Amino acid sequence: MKVRIREFLREDIGSGDITSELVVPADARAEGHIICKADCVLAGLAEASELFAELGAEVVKSKTDGKPAKKGEVVMEVRGTARKVLAGERLALNLIMRMSGIATLTHELVHRCWEVNPKVRIAATRKTTPGFREFEKKAVLLGGGDPHRYGLYDAILIKDNHIRIAGGVVEALKRARKGSFTKKIEIEVESREDALLALDNGADIIMLDNFRPAEFTKLSGELRKKRPDVLIEASGGITPDNVVEYAKGADIISLGWLTHSARSIDFSMDVEKA
Repeated sequence: MKVRIREFLREDIGSGDITSELVVPADARAEGHIICKADCVLAGLAEASELFAELGAEVVKSKTDGKPAKKGEVVMEVRGTARKVLAGERLALNLIMRMSGIATLTHELVHRCWEVNPKVRIAATRKTTPGFREFEKKAVLLGGGDPHRYGLYDAILIKDNHIRIAGGVVEALKRARKGSFTKKIEIEVESREDALLALDNGADIIMLDNFRPAEFTKLSGELRKKRPDVLIEASGGITPDNVVEYAKGADIISLGWLTHSARSIDFSMDVEKA
């Protein structure tokens, strides 16, 4: 995290905050209060604290990531030289706003789906912002969701293009099983026929991609009847408007919406002379 924070600071500050250097006395001290502008689940406070520490400012009070906050609540207090506090203001707000937006949406969808199926997992995808994935996945976790895989290196997920190049579902699974015995093998399918092939050929997790809710629920029931240990994931075309319709028949529901379309939560920072 520290490396990323330093990169973010270099991007924003560059050779120096020319406005503060011209306008704010070097010895002036300030206190900043970060205020929540809407009810939400908090995320990004740990990153904001690391950011201010990197600048040499002190976080004297902070709420806890993953906890709810109410509109108008002060979630963090920062003290230090005015130039340092001002230098971190925008970046700290950006981190908290973006991550809290993801955590809040995730929390909402998790609890809506748990009303139908308390065991279902709401998972993220790799549809993330380049360079910011670790923070977006962390926000999903803070909202009660599952990060799913972090990259191409940590899970076997055979998708449609893999299947076409390998020569079909059976051959793709055969190759994956031969090459690895330590990881579960997941495969994405787009038809009942391919789902049954995947089941019969030892897939651990079957992702039913772009199925309508009724079709998904019917097929997931059929697959479990044949092999109760298989995990069924719903994916493709899932939004906050229809996610609950998949909850009954799913072990996992993955939706890129958590990270590519979550709205940021508004926060502001009031800075005063200390």
